[in-house]
Amino acid sequence: MRSAWSDADARAAVSHYTARYPRSCNEDVALRVYSSRLLGREAALVLHGGGNTSVKTTLPDDLGEPTAVACIKGSGWDLASLEPPGLPAVRLAPLQALRRLPGLSDEAMVAALRARLLDPSAPNPSVEALLHAFLPHKFIDHSHADAVLAVVDQAHARELCEELYGRDYAVVPYVMPGFALALRAAEAQAAAPGCRGLLLLGHGLFSFGEDARESYERHVEAVTRAESRVRRVQVSVPAPTPDEREYLRVAPLLRGRLGRREILHWRPVPEAMSFAADPALRELCGRGPVTPDHVIRTKQRPLVLDAGADAAAIERALAEYRGRYAAYFHAQQAARGVTRVMLDPDPRVVLMPGLGIVAAGVDEAAAKIAADLYEHTIAVIRDADQIGRYQALPDGDIFDMEYWSLEQAKLGKATPRALAGQVVYVTGAASGIGLACARRFAAAGAALYLVDRDPGVHAVAAGLKAASELLDVTSRAAVEASLDRVVLRFGGVDGVVSNAGAAFQAPIATCPEDQLRASLELNLLSHQWVAAAAMRVLTAQGSGGFLLFNASKAAFNPGEGFGPYAVAKAGLVALMKQYALEGARVGVRANAVNADRVRTGLFAPGVVEARAAARGLAPDAYFRANLLGREVTAEDVAEAFLCLALAGSTTGAVLPVDGGNLAAAPR
Repeated sequence: MRSAWSDADARAAVSHYTARYPRSCNEDVALRVYSSRLLGREAALVLHGGGNTSVKTTLPDDLGEPTAVACIKGSGWDLASLEPPGLPAVRLAPLQALRRLPGLSDEAMVAALRARLLDPSAPNPSVEALLHAFLPHKFIDHSHADAVLAVVDQAHARELCEELYGRDYAVVPYVMPGFALALRAAEAQAAAPGCRGLLLLGHGLFSFGEDARESYERHVEAVTRAESRVRRVQVSVPAPTPDEREYLRVAPLLRGRLGRREILHWRPVPEAMSFAADPALRELCGRGPVTPDHVIRTKQRPLVLDAGADAAAIERALAEYRGRYAAYFHAQQAARGVTRVMLDPDPRVVLMPGLGIVAAGVDEAAAKIAADLYEHTIAVIRDADQIGRYQALPDGDIFDMEYWSLEQAKLGKATPRALAGQVVYVTGAASGIGLACARRFAAAGAALYLVDRDPGVHAVAAGLKAASELLDVTSRAAVEASLDRVVLRFGGVDGVVSNAGAAFQAPIATCPEDQLRASLELNLLSHQWVAAAAMRVLTAQGSGGFLLFNASKAAFNPGEGFGPYAVAKAGLVALMKQYALEGARVGVRANAVNADRVRTGLFAPGVVEARAAARGLAPDAYFRANLLGREVTAEDVAEAFLCLALAGSTTGAVLPVDGGNLAAAPR
């Protein structure tokens, strides 16, 4: 690893941050942010909020009095995007005074840290804040560098560390983060006062220095030593070519049999493909996580599936995995004499020959984090086995971390949103009712896949952090390929809002054939192609789901000159009922919304004005011409679609959203 330090960039960072945060950021803090970001941008050092840094400096308190503080990375902040507010300042002398205590519980530690914050509204400092405070150095850097983990995750790690680092880095046996680790680290440093940092067995690397560059470059130098010792060689197990068709088969089977709705992320990188193909896979991945911190994202071990596993084999493998997890939980709970509530026992990482890594998470971000962490786990295991034998910490230490309240707090305790973990496919999503549905379902926590012929769908998707593609839904082959891409992206699908449509107008008796066919293709057949393709995935998942169709009041109350549209929409209602009948056997619900007089781009310019004039109404009054006397919006229709998506006991229903129009009421 090479140093990325730039004096010019460091000076620019000082100018930028001190100007932007004049009260809470001095030169020390600005340089701390700059060098922290250098660490954070290296995936081989830290991932997704891992690692922490600090600086001891002087800042004004609320009275403007200069106060000695330690600015320590706040819990939940990511080093790669750190800003000065992510380094909460803690009064240093009262913090260091805690070292005199005979002991300090985790809860008391958190309370003590918060009581000593310079700004009471600042985030909680890192759980390793006391370690930073008890060490005497001005700048301190901590990471879980892959190469260093390959050295410290060994049965004979102490001897290997001493051989590689001599007296430059003191070795600290594993202890849970908190007060006890802070004391042990401070004692190790005091016993080796000339050391440049600490090697925490089973945990990671600390470096320190009197300026930001010195601490950072000592960190880089320590990692480089580990890299040179590892000397990674080509693993003898070749990496098979990823089998996309096999993933399309397996992903819905796996996803539907997990205990909760989750997003799957496929990571078929060569290293993962080789690892999953290794005959020793079960033994290798059964050794445990490379650092206890990973357990909250990856569980203590992954699930291994045999190549070609079918639904029954996946169910058996999951049952065995859950049984092993429960046994681990109860054994560790008894061994520690504690009472805990068991977390869900499903895997977060699945390994399968021919597929590599498949990760699961409550959303796409969580699934990708699990995949990232396990990809680096593979690298550490491979590297460690080059210089010895990879060995994780005992299950007891992993359990302590997994069920540690301060670690679980990183995941948050917010109540899950109604559609969390569910994948929803929306057609015609660039505008009108489709756009409103996309926004409403996103707010409910769904992972969205948005399609439309309008390129504007990409901007909509970007704003909602959704997936999107341009699609002509009248092409059956294109729709089927699109649903395959949904599975490749998210692992499956849970529901469809089949919304795309257009209002074709002509007297039915004289309607040109091409116009009638075009209406039937868009307003009826396209819904069939979408529903049929979705049913293939929903049936494989076997966990239910929903098909929602945007019909129209015209299905029950056709208007003169709208025959091509009304006939197709009447057929759409019949299509919905057929899916309600046949989808029920696999738990799939089918329902429709009949909306009327919604301001969208459905009608050609001038149509609304003409229809309003024919009724002696102004256009605005035309939209309010219903029993309730209120205009129906696209958001009203989207809310109805969401209600049907969540109505677990409703299928075969037509829900009018028209402000009241008895002539169009289903009967």
